[in-house]
Amino acid sequence: MALTLVALAYPSMLGMNTVTASQTRIIAQTQWGPLTEGDRDFVVRVRAAGLWEYPLGQIGLQKGTSKAVKTASEHLIDGHAALDTSCRKLAPMLNITLPNVASPQQEGFVTQLKAESGKQFDTDFANILRMTHGSIFNSIAKIRSTTKNSLVRALADQANNTVLDHMTVMEKTGLVDFDQTIFNQTTPPKLPTSDLTPPAPPAGQPEVVLTPPPTATSTPLDLNAVTGGGTGGGAAPAPDPSPTVG
Repeated sequence: MALTLVALAYPSMLGMNTVTASQTRIIAQTQWGPLTEGDRDFVVRVRAAGLWEYPLGQIGLQKGTSKAVKTASEHLIDGHAALDTSCRKLAPMLNITLPNVASPQQEGFVTQLKAESGKQFDTDFANILRMTHGSIFNSIAKIRSTTKNSLVRALADQANNTVLDHMTVMEKTGLVDFDQTIFNQTTPPKLPTSDLTPPAPPAGQPEVVLTPPPTATSTPLDLNAVTGGGTGGGAAPAPDPSPTVG
């Protein structure tokens, strides 16, 4: 059987404080390897990251006051558009429900930066995004080293390259306060789980798509290469065409 469904309901806990033991629980046996709660949550978190960082890239192109900030913004848009395409390809194959909006905490970052301008915007833009990318960078390494699912492993490879690139371009702005950023990264505030969890989409809501820029250099996963020439008979159908963002 290509996909054995056990408990693939939308995850209720995706924050950094998720109980470790539950993350190793196998929730489905798939033709690409067992899928754990941690695997599923990782796919959802990669999708959620794009849902707030991609729009911030668009904002950075408009409000950034330095070439380095605008370059970093271009990388956000380019990288997350490609990751988003990969997530939307993988999710139906693994029967994972993806969010259409980021978590309340992530949306709060967008609201904060929308209200800022000038050097304050540039500085907070670089430090917030360096902090968040630094946090998920460690999570990617853990998933990549432990997952037994080849699709999740391939997504982790792509996410690793993208996040490393984004950390680097934030650092190249010359605005990152490493002492404060690393402190915030390693000592996150104790927020309620609801603030860290992207909400499940309402039934029937069209899937949000992050449109690649005309000058895109990042590429989504080649699933034929990952799966050996096909998605398999047990894969769920692709989602219906949906509105784009950007």
